[in-house]
Amino acid sequence: MTNKISDGVNCIFCKIVSGEIPSHKVYEDKDFFAFLDIHPQSPGHTQVIPKNHVRWVWDVPNVGEYFEVVRKIAKAQQKSFETDWILSKIIGDEVPHAHIWIFPNDNVKGNKNDFPANAEKISSAL
Repeated sequence: MTNKISDGVNCIFCKIVSGEIPSHKVYEDKDFFAFLDIHPQSPGHTQVIPKNHVRWVWDVPNVGEYFEVVRKIAKAQQKSFETDWILSKIIGDEVPHAHIWIFPNDNVKGNKNDFPANAEKISSAL
């Protein structure tokens, strides 16, 4: 199945990975990129995406490594925001690029819109 943005040219997440659109980076390796969501559910709400344009999470070639990155960031969120309760969502209809939302419950302390501080908290805990 193909779609008009299968190459990622018009994909907002591909533009974030390339630096064309700024983001508050939490984590990056050769295959994956994690950044704070611009409409956070709670402090530290993070999007974890493959760097290469892949439409669905289930089509990420190294999906096991992908979930290990998600786990690593969730553990850092637990430590950073002093909670065991980290939520995750995989829906995929909002942006046509594979992504996993992970975020602390909404009872954690902190300002969800303090992007620099929240990114630093998570990055430092990795």
